[in-house]
Order: sequence, then structure tokens, then C-alpha cells
Amino acid sequence: MMIGVIDVGGGERAVYGAGVFDYCLEEGISFDCLIGVSAGSANTSNFLAGQKGRPYRFYSEYMFRPEAMSMTNFLKTGNYVNLDYLYGKLSAHDGEFPFDYETMRKNAAGRTLLIVATDADTGKPVYFTADDIGPDHYEPSMCSSCVPMVNRPYPYRGGRYYDGGISDPIPLEKAFELGCDKVVLILTRPRDFIRPTERDEKMADFLRLRYPKAARALAQRGTLYNLQVELAKAYEKMGKVLILAPDDIGGMSTLTKDYEQIELMYAKGYRDAGAIRAFLEGE
Repeated sequence: MMIGVIDVGGGERAVYGAGVFDYCLEEGISFDCLIGVSAGSANTSNFLAGQKGRPYRFYSEYMFRPEAMSMTNFLKTGNYVNLDYLYGKLSAHDGEFPFDYETMRKNAAGRTLLIVATDADTGKPVYFTADDIGPDHYEPSMCSSCVPMVNRPYPYRGGRYYDGGISDPIPLEKAFELGCDKVVLILTRPRDFIRPTERDEKMADFLRLRYPKAARALAQRGTLYNLQVELAKAYEKMGKVLILAPDDIGGMSTLTKDYEQIELMYAKGYRDAGAIRAFLEGE
């Protein structure tokens, strides 16, 4: 049986997924296929690297640094979130908190790792793999986490990329296409949340001149997200999907800096992960 996990990310809210994966590392729960969107790509990669607690420290400590996320960054570079600092300087082999690339590659053998990004020029999803990640080269996660309006599209290999949540926010169909029999789906909003379209449509207006196809995808993101949640619920009734989602997010948005809420979200993810083993065993 092929077991998959999808982490949809969500900026600072993705600390919920960090709690889920830390529980799995403690309990020896593994997955054959891991798909990460936006910050979820860092969570899934770190899980393969076996670095328990590392994502939590990023969300609760490093993201609070002005070098990581600040208006100063935005005024200087046009990027509010410094992706090169988070996934580059901090995560490099000689950085303050290195990513264990060698262990990740070892554990990725025989498994599927996908990192979802959006091509800024086509508006279509792009699925990077473990083969696109190299020592001190974690650009796929930078591409996947590049939020429109917050950042300029991230340049990589001659292309330009935005957050994967624009074009494939809940890549459940991709997981089943890859052969998954069961999928653990990590959401970072309550399971019955209906994503409004108005804010995405307004953001799309600012992108339309330079990136019209990405703007079109962004304007349709809410509709797509809501449809994908309904699909997940249908699969859940069939016993093929387990939806893990926080019961409340305490008003957190993508970029909310709130120590208390971050800690609460992490604890909820860790607690909710207790349902995984029974789901995988068919109980």
C-alpha cells in the first residue's frame, strides 16, 4: 500500500504541519509520497531529513527576525520575506541551522517528494522533485513559498515562480495519480473553511499587467481550493483520505507573528496527528 501525505503550507500557520511531522518522527510513522506546497515544502523536506523540531524553530524564532520578514526587506528588495535568508543563509551547511541534505537524500530514495510551485508566466503548477534539490540549493522551496504581492516571483533556471498554492493548493489528485492508496492531508485552516474569492481577485489585479496568466490562476484560487476541499471530504468518506485541520487558527494569517498562537497551532498539529496510525491501519 502506498501512503501519501500532503502539507498545504500557509506561512506561519504551517507550524501546524510541523507539529504533525514531529509526532510522526517520534512515532516512527513514514510516508511513501510526500507533497509540499509553500511552507509545507519545508515541512516535508525536513521530515525526510529527520530533523525533529527544526521547522518549529523557524516559525517561532527565525521568522521573527527582520532579516527574514520585514518592511525593510520589502523597501530594499521588493521582497517582504527574504527566502534566500531562510532557505539559503540559515539552511546552508555552514549556516546557523543547517538542513541535513545528505539524510534527506538518503531517506528520499525509493520515495516520491514533490514540491509544488506556480510558473509565473504560464500560471500552471510545476512539480519539483528531490532531484531538483542539491547541497545548499533549496530553490524549489523558495519558488514554492514565493507569495504574490509579498514577494517578486522567484527566478530559477531561467523561469520565474510563485507560491504553489496559487495553481494547485491541495494537490490530492496528483497524489492519487502517483499511485497513493491513502493520503494524510494537512490543512492549516479549519476543515469547513470556505475560501473567499474577493481578496485573491484584488491581488490578481496588481499582477495582471506583468503576469496575466498567474493573475488568472490567482483570481481562481479560492474556487479551486473550495472544490479541492470538497473532493478531499468525498475521499475521506471512502476511507482514502484523513483530513487533519486545526479547529481554530486564532486569527492567524499567512504572516502573523504571534508566539502564543504559533505555539498553540504546533500543539494542535501534534495532538491531531494521533489519528494517523488508526487511519493507516484501517481502524
